Amino acid sequence: MLLALLLDISYAIMGAGIGAGLAAIGAGIGIGRIGGSAMEGMARQPEASGKIQGAMLIIAALIEVAALFALVICLLISQRAA
Repeated sequence: MLLALLLDISYAIMGAGIGAGLAAIGAGIGIGRIGGSAMEGMARQPEASGKIQGAMLIIAALIEVAALFALVICLLISQRAA
């Protein structure tokens, strides 16, 4: 019984760590793609660079919020399991 409880706790902590890593990787990939696409758009239409840059910053901020939310959830899971 005690061994099963300890294994459940370790799986929860391991899952929280994997989830936090995936959230960070996903946010990095997403922001990188946004930056690359914005640079391509600005290179094609330099007169629209202000609008493209503003939209890029807003979308990057939303991705960061989603990633931070995922990291907080993973932290709560690991604290609850420990």
